[in-house]
Amino acid sequence: MDKPLKTGIMLVNLGTPDSPSTSDVRKYLLEFLLDKRVIDIPWLGRQLLVRGIIGPFRAPKSAKTYKAIWRPEGSPLLHYSRELSRLLQERLGDDYLVSLAMRYGNPSIESSWTALRQYPLKRLIVVPLFPQYASATTGSVMEKVMEVVGKDLSLPEILFIRDYHDLDSMLEVYAKNARNLNPEHYDHVLFSFHGLPVRQLIKSDLNQHCQQKPNCCENFGPHNQHCYGAQCTRTAHLIAEKLHLTNDQYSICYQSRLGKTPWIQPYTSDVIEHLAKKGAKRILVLCPAFVSDCLETIFEIGEEYQEEFQHLGGEQVTLVPSLNDDPDWVNALAELVINRNKS
Repeated sequence: MDKPLKTGIMLVNLGTPDSPSTSDVRKYLLEFLLDKRVIDIPWLGRQLLVRGIIGPFRAPKSAKTYKAIWRPEGSPLLHYSRELSRLLQERLGDDYLVSLAMRYGNPSIESSWTALRQYPLKRLIVVPLFPQYASATTGSVMEKVMEVVGKDLSLPEILFIRDYHDLDSMLEVYAKNARNLNPEHYDHVLFSFHGLPVRQLIKSDLNQHCQQKPNCCENFGPHNQHCYGAQCTRTAHLIAEKLHLTNDQYSICYQSRLGKTPWIQPYTSDVIEHLAKKGAKRILVLCPAFVSDCLETIFEIGEEYQEEFQHLGGEQVTLVPSLNDDPDWVNALAELVINRNKS
């Protein structure tokens, strides 16, 4: 008897080392940072930088930070991604087949595709777990999926969800998590997004709009609707509206910069320093570029910025939990997938 056709769903998150050991962290960092979309410099320079400097010197330090957040079930990002995949499968039912992949590390995109192709698929929907589009994240996932899947001679229809930075049901979960922490009790609210080199925004700009004037990401429209910075700004403004925050009650900033070249500004560390100098004692931080809590949220915000803020005279930096395996996020993601399947 023929198996019924299913719609395959490949959820793709960024990735995580297999363990917090220095060797596994180094292996992960090499795969991640050698991606030409992540460090977009010529091949030889990228190899020398990553293999000769970043890999040897950053891996031991990063291993320590991974050990600080590691849980009995493993990496928080992998744990929440697995739970999300399982719960989404339950929510979508038998007409869909959900498989989890990581762009770097395990489970790999290759292993996810191998699992999916055991069943007759009428369609494959790829869902990068990044609400805002960037070449270094969603673009890299798209390229890698087509490299892997494209080796097959017979392919199902393949659809990608490019971005969902303004998905209202998702934004409501971020806002709900913030409300649970009573934002009115804080001196300021930060929306801290993962940073990117400015040159990557300019390279991705097809409308010659990027960086042409101050605050070019503030006014969202056809001219910048595909820009990572503009999408981040729009995400923050929409969540702020749900929280009834006035313009002076919140700031948008960017974290996790690497190297000396200019990245998107303002930098989170600079904003925290500015707030401390103004006398702020309590800061609430949302990270809406991340759907799963991970090193950049749990450690960078919860530990590093907390320590920095206290050193500057502040008292408390509180991280708003990410979407993780929240049932409302599962429903929002199911809505996104079902609507894409209908298109």
